[in-house]
Amino acid sequence: MSVHIRGSEPVPRGSAPRAVGGVPPGETPPGESSTGSGTGPYRPLTRGWGMAPLVAICALAVVCALFFLAYAIVLLV
Repeated sequence: MSVHIRGSEPVPRGSAPRAVGGVPPGETPPGESSTGSGTGPYRPLTRGWGMAPLVAICALAVVCALFFLAYAIVLLV
């Protein structure tokens, strides 16, 4: 007589049950073992964004705000 687990082949009585995926416990390494503890040499952060992109983004935001302000004034008049 054998025990039948859904979706797998019959398991002989007296043997250890297998995992649902077909791999017995302890056969696969833990997920953390594949990553190293070190991520490389330390590199300090650089200065970041330059001044030109920040000025361009701020100028674009001001132009958009002025456009919508003028559009609202035209709608109210």
